[in-house]
Amino acid sequence: MTRAAGLERLAAFLRDEGAEYAGSRNFDLGPEARPTTSALSPYLRRRLITETEVVTAAVAAFGDEGAEKFVSEVFWRTYFKGHLETHPAAWTGYQALAAEGHEQLAVEPGLRRTYEAAIEGRSGIDCFDAWASELVETGWLHNHARMWFASIWIFTLRLPWALGADFFMRQLVDGDPASNTLSWRWVAGLHTRGKHYVARAENIRRYTDGRFDPVGLDEYPDALDEPMPPREVPLSPADAVPDGAVALLLHLDDLHPESLSLGTAWVVRIGGLVAHAEGASDRVKAADEAAMADGLARAKAHFGCPAGHAHVGWADSLPAVTAWAPVGPSAMALPEGCLRVRRAWDEAAWPSATRGYSRMRKVTPQLIWGAAD
Repeated sequence: MTRAAGLERLAAFLRDEGAEYAGSRNFDLGPEARPTTSALSPYLRRRLITETEVVTAAVAAFGDEGAEKFVSEVFWRTYFKGHLETHPAAWTGYQALAAEGHEQLAVEPGLRRTYEAAIEGRSGIDCFDAWASELVETGWLHNHARMWFASIWIFTLRLPWALGADFFMRQLVDGDPASNTLSWRWVAGLHTRGKHYVARAENIRRYTDGRFDPVGLDEYPDALDEPMPPREVPLSPADAVPDGAVALLLHLDDLHPESLSLGTAWVVRIGGLVAHAEGASDRVKAADEAAMADGLARAKAHFGCPAGHAHVGWADSLPAVTAWAPVGPSAMALPEGCLRVRRAWDEAAWPSATRGYSRMRKVTPQLIWGAAD
């Protein structure tokens, strides 16, 4: 999990799958088939590569119209981050519901049997079981399969949505707190209240090229509801970077320190903070550690100063500066007093992410050409 690998994957996508992306992206042809999506999310999730360079490269390769669908998907990730940043109760609410769900599993044998059969690929629904096994074995699922999986989990198996989101966060190598939490809420009908995503057998047969023929799906469920949707809060302002020497803290949400704007400050010490998702699989932890090692090595070479994992007192008496950590494990683990710098991309995009995605769609052209790291 390195920046070099992310750039290689971006180049391969632009060369091979990119031109067909709009027409093929919904097809899940199986783990052995050629990708129909970009497969860039593990690198974007950790910002080993940035949204700016990915979008710029796609537009340069395919033009505004040819890149439109792919660019829209990149902006969905940005939208989810900005929305969770201004609705943090969606994250804390998910965490509370997941904890409650695990407590229920301990005392409700029927729920526990259904849950265990689901995560072990023994539900009896062919596509769902294949996806459950693929997720655990590879740490990856096609985006369309994630939607189908979540819908079956919620509406056919009647399992708590937060336990499903927790299962994904533990297993997905690209598990992103914002995209994962809000996508599960969207499928359930909570993100856009009353508008849920329903997995239908004919849709699955079509977009898996007949690999699956699921039976027993509830294709006419009601959306979930909640007493009160997460309240919107103002976007917290970024911190000013002081002049002079600083210590730079890297975290798993931003591992491209070379492009971080630090004004007139100069970096004389670098620390790395690894905050895994709770219960993360060994595969996810290994990817996180490899990404951090790559980030630290590049930062050390770029800034010409010592770099290593952060420990108590690592910054000594220096001001500690870090790229903005959006809502999630990294933000929760940041040391008190660390100054947070927000990238121009997020600064420009997040104010348009407070409601539905349509608002961000309207400003996407300005964001593409007006935002720069």
